[in-house]
Amino acid sequence: MKRFLKYIIPSAAILLSAGMSSCTGDLDVTPISPKLVTEANIDGLFNKCYANLALAGNGDGGSGDGECDIAGYKDNGMTGLIRQMWNSNELTTDEAICSWGDDGIPQFNFNTYDAAEPMAKAYFSRLTVGISFCNQYLAIAADHNAKMTAEIRFVRALEYYLLMDAFGNVPFTEVVAKPVQYTRAQMYEWLEKELLAIEPDLSDAKAKTSADAQYGHADKACVWMLLSRLYLNAEVYTGTAQWAKAAEYAKKVMDAGYQLNTTGQNGWSAYQMLFMGDNGESSAARECIFPIYQDSKTTASYGSSTFLVASCFSDNMHANLKDPTGYNGTTEHWDGNRARPDLVKKFFPMGNAPQVPSYEMVKEAGDDRAIFYGEDRTLEIDKYTEFKQGYGVAKFIAYKSDGSATFNTGFSDGDFFFFRLAEAYLTYAEATARLNGNKTTKEGTDAVNALRARAHTSTRTNDSYSLNDLLDEWSREFYFEGIRRPTLIRFGKYGGNTDYIWSWKGGTKQGRNFEAYKNVFAIPTDELTSNSNLKQNTGY
Repeated sequence: MKRFLKYIIPSAAILLSAGMSSCTGDLDVTPISPKLVTEANIDGLFNKCYANLALAGNGDGGSGDGECDIAGYKDNGMTGLIRQMWNSNELTTDEAICSWGDDGIPQFNFNTYDAAEPMAKAYFSRLTVGISFCNQYLAIAADHNAKMTAEIRFVRALEYYLLMDAFGNVPFTEVVAKPVQYTRAQMYEWLEKELLAIEPDLSDAKAKTSADAQYGHADKACVWMLLSRLYLNAEVYTGTAQWAKAAEYAKKVMDAGYQLNTTGQNGWSAYQMLFMGDNGESSAARECIFPIYQDSKTTASYGSSTFLVASCFSDNMHANLKDPTGYNGTTEHWDGNRARPDLVKKFFPMGNAPQVPSYEMVKEAGDDRAIFYGEDRTLEIDKYTEFKQGYGVAKFIAYKSDGSATFNTGFSDGDFFFFRLAEAYLTYAEATARLNGNKTTKEGTDAVNALRARAHTSTRTNDSYSLNDLLDEWSREFYFEGIRRPTLIRFGKYGGNTDYIWSWKGGTKQGRNFEAYKNVFAIPTDELTSNSNLKQNTGY
């Protein structure tokens, strides 16, 4: 039972009486109607801060995309945080490509985005409005409860981290006021200080399932996980590497009692169970450090896990051998996102991936993570608008581990695992490798082996993994989970004169390099117009 965010919808309706408008991404928010009362509902505002990670608006329970917090989009679900984080960090890379012609999608596909990019604008707005919700809570209720305050400060730090990672030099304020612009280095310094400050007031790290009252709440492990990610990318953000700190905080998570899911069920692999409709209830939950709730009955949205399920399927794809007419476990199949050939070749280096369903593909690959659908598909993509060009991705499905579907609705019950233990394993392996002549130590090799053993693929005993091996391992373990762009940037494989080219990189089928300034997105034009404190990122 999801005890926490299921109560967001009525609470959020009360929240708006606290005097907050959320029509734009401006961090300085004021009431939009003189009819609004100013009595705050602390629990409602607390829930709303978390809800911004999962829902597009207040909704009515059946769809949290109703009464959207972000104006100007024909599809409210497009503004969901997970959806736009995914678009920004996957469509721009060697992993994903989308067949849709929506404004902004081709620009992401081909790395031609600029300050008018509407998808990047939606991401910027979702993050900044979420920060505004947190600032409003802290202005009203910072002294109400120390643990609740620390949790909201964590949510705000997470949103500031994502904003800084994507947009570089960003608007910043800790109060409800017009923000100034912080450089990446300034944001890094603030994030480190803030996360260390709130750690003592958070709950102790503990593996949970949705049956636990604190499931979905930030705890100490969330701070450690975000610090490890911050430190792992420190050289990108500040020019100074912090590999030892990245390893230190990753190890804290590894030692905190969370568990890699190694138990499959009813024919589903242990890896597949991480991305299914009951991942919050099954053994998979104990791998999750920080889940973003989804519930098909009470907190449904087209901007989170349902997006990942529906956008990757067509009506001729099926992910369940026992239910070949069930598609993905929902009624939704949107014919949109699928794998670039470069991703599939991480599992089939010779390009010989067979044209078989996903449950047969993993056997052919000898790796449980190769959950690709190749039946009636081409591996190569000559025309990006043709969904059957490019292998389907059946990693995210709404089926539950007992084989049942999700209430025969268009929404998934699957939570989005924003942080999971496997990230700590690869962070530790990479950080210690960079301190060890760019090859894994014995402990780092063991960490990589644990993930590969879980996937029933080959491991190494007397040999280390190189950084190039680790770059590919990040993709094999985390493809389509929204972290590929910053990973490629950290390895020097994204913008600029790099030695790594993927299909359709830079807008040509054979791929080409694009400018290094595109390692960050442009500050949206509307934001520059509304706030004279902001300056555009170099190159745009």
